[in-house]
Amino acid sequence: MPPADHERGRARERNRARAATQAGLDAPYVIGVDAGTTVTKAVAFGIDGTQLCRIARPTQLNRPAPGRYEQDTDQVVASVVEVLAALAARLAGRRALAVGVTGQGDGLWLVDPHGRPVRPAMSWLDARAAPIVSDWSADGRLVAAYRRTGGLMFSGSAGPLLAWLDAHEPGDLAAAATAGYCKDVVLQRLTGVRATDVSDASLPFLDPHTRDYDASVLDLLGLARWRHLLAPVRSQPAGELRASGTGLPAGTPVIAGPYDLPASAWGAGVSATGDGLLIVGTTLACQVLRDRVDTGGEPSGLTISTWEAGRWLRALPAMVGTAALDWVLRLVGVGIDRLPALLSTGRADGLTVLPFFAEAGERAPFVEPNARARIDGMHLGTEAPDLVRATAEAIAYSARHCLTEAGLTGEVTACGGGVRSAGWAQIFADVLGRPVRVLTDDETGARGAALAALRVIGEPPLAHAPTGHTYEPDPATAGRYQDGYARYLDHLAQARAGWAHSPSKESIP
Repeated sequence: MPPADHERGRARERNRARAATQAGLDAPYVIGVDAGTTVTKAVAFGIDGTQLCRIARPTQLNRPAPGRYEQDTDQVVASVVEVLAALAARLAGRRALAVGVTGQGDGLWLVDPHGRPVRPAMSWLDARAAPIVSDWSADGRLVAAYRRTGGLMFSGSAGPLLAWLDAHEPGDLAAAATAGYCKDVVLQRLTGVRATDVSDASLPFLDPHTRDYDASVLDLLGLARWRHLLAPVRSQPAGELRASGTGLPAGTPVIAGPYDLPASAWGAGVSATGDGLLIVGTTLACQVLRDRVDTGGEPSGLTISTWEAGRWLRALPAMVGTAALDWVLRLVGVGIDRLPALLSTGRADGLTVLPFFAEAGERAPFVEPNARARIDGMHLGTEAPDLVRATAEAIAYSARHCLTEAGLTGEVTACGGGVRSAGWAQIFADVLGRPVRVLTDDETGARGAALAALRVIGEPPLAHAPTGHTYEPDPATAGRYQDGYARYLDHLAQARAGWAHSPSKESIP
């Protein structure tokens, strides 16, 4: 976020809190914490669902070597303590009912019995295990595990990362007590409770029917001897706050909610089978609520167990997203402030972009560590607005691909930085060929964590759902985007054939 936008955001938070105080609102509130990849947020909600204030602090994503992405576990936990303390100070005199915590999923957070790091946390962006994923794909283990769990592993998921550590850093595994996930480490450090929920456990080892670890999958991957490192799966992990420095009273309930994808679906109000949530952030997260598990067909994405028995989220979290568009904007030498004008003047006719810029390749709706971006159809007459619009449309095509594979049949809700642009939001509606409801409030993950906390302590859910604006598809664009989507899929099929014969990233140390 640019500095000016950051300051304006902080000013809005102060004004909102001041207005609440002046109105004499002294009712209790609930906190939702979202520990993301590069920022940690704490959001206070009144019991009527009103967002009272928001505190955010950046965290560092480190790249110590090509393909390696790590985080300092202590820094992430400290950022949670810091945002809680700042929020408690902002709402001094009011009582926090509970703290719900969500955060980034996947990756591997290796900690000792006290939740202290044994080594830096391995991010879900990490690509060092790409050769392992390729080997498991070649020998059939990747598909076999998918048939059991409904989740297709990628290089940044816990299975391949555990296997990489087993091969390269077995001493760290031997010294660890838990190979866990971000929000669960936060829960342990704040309360002493060692546990995970069914959502974070879903990939890669959970049986979606029994809602516990599948021993056969651990055996299949050669990881059975590290089974003790997996935290117990609890339906509603919770404890009492004992950490100092948060500004909250000891004994305040702390709940580890679902991780960020399912927490966002909960917070966005996705509740009917067939409805979908599209999160246009650094990456593109697509989810559809389902009432059955389907592990047939071409393996893709993951099946996330929810806190409701018999309900699953079919998730296709693509690696493409705003990071791809940001790269193209840098390439043509303009800032994000120019996006509305570029989208309105650009013509993508004849251009096809495959927006796979992530070093780790792609993970949805297919897993391909060797996936790379392509731009086809450029000529001397191609101008900057054309390239920007073609990229924005390509990311929308990826969203359609993912939501289609996930089984979308109902309404689409969208959030995230990408759809703050009205022009881009309209492109998503046109490409999807259905109305897209864009939420005014993007804090759906924190809201979902707060809803999880209220559920655990036996309080009613927040009274009001988040508001939004609906973009209707333009019938005049239907034919153009149908053709463009077909061309996108054709180019993708050709590229996948080439990627399949590319060497694995053996050079990643």
